[in-house]
Amino acid sequence: MTARGAAGRCPSSPWLGPQLLLVCLLVSRSIAKEVSEHCSHMIGNGHLQVLQQLIDSQMETSCQIAFEFVDQKQLDDPVCFLKKAFFLVKDIIDDKMRFKDNTPNANATERLQELSLRLKSCFTDDYEEQNKACVQTFHETPLKLLEKIKNFFNETKRLLEKDWNTFSKNCNNSFAKCSSQGNNDQRPLTDTGNNEQRGGSSGPRIPEFYFHLLGIILVLLAVGGLLFYRWKRRSHREPQTLDSSVGRPEGSPLTQDEDRQVELPV
Repeated sequence: MTARGAAGRCPSSPWLGPQLLLVCLLVSRSIAKEVSEHCSHMIGNGHLQVLQQLIDSQMETSCQIAFEFVDQKQLDDPVCFLKKAFFLVKDIIDDKMRFKDNTPNANATERLQELSLRLKSCFTDDYEEQNKACVQTFHETPLKLLEKIKNFFNETKRLLEKDWNTFSKNCNNSFAKCSSQGNNDQRPLTDTGNNEQRGGSSGPRIPEFYFHLLGIILVLLAVGGLLFYRWKRRSHREPQTLDSSVGRPEGSPLTQDEDRQVELPV
């Protein structure tokens, strides 16, 4: 094969590069537009109606369910709050919301599970799913729990319709603030544990009030003991004084006076 033939088989056309670039731009725009429409309209009114039906079908009870959710007091940014809550809501739907198979509530739960899987593409991963920063354990009734889930999907739907790319926001700084707050709250407990390990004592700590009370009791006991000792010593001296006066010798002044009185003539 000649060089010309080789060149004819592998032509180096200068127009190929710009044309490929244009095609890539068009494809990327179409993909972005598809993702935009996908996320903006992923949560429909039907999903919210399903959640409302789950809420209405719940029996009113005072029994509570323990579950992990975002602490809004620590994380007040609405976008970061929903980003952090997304995986927690998914876990709640999978683990807490369980109904008898082939019932309307079970079918509604399956629909919400499918929605959660599709929503994952609309959230960027700024943190590990197992990171517990900004998260706390709640104890609420099933009704309150379902209302939290509905509020999550309702607010997520509103923000996605407003800006489909809103959950690409980087929330690492907000999550780091929660981590620092959590460390500060747990520091005294850690120090206490270290002190107990160093001292070798695992018993409960005595409050400072009891130390003051113990000191007052010891002072009162000391004063009472001193007063008792002085009273005992005084009571011991008085019998000795009486005994000495009774057993005086005959030559004492009192004996002489008595003798004189007896020898007086009548």
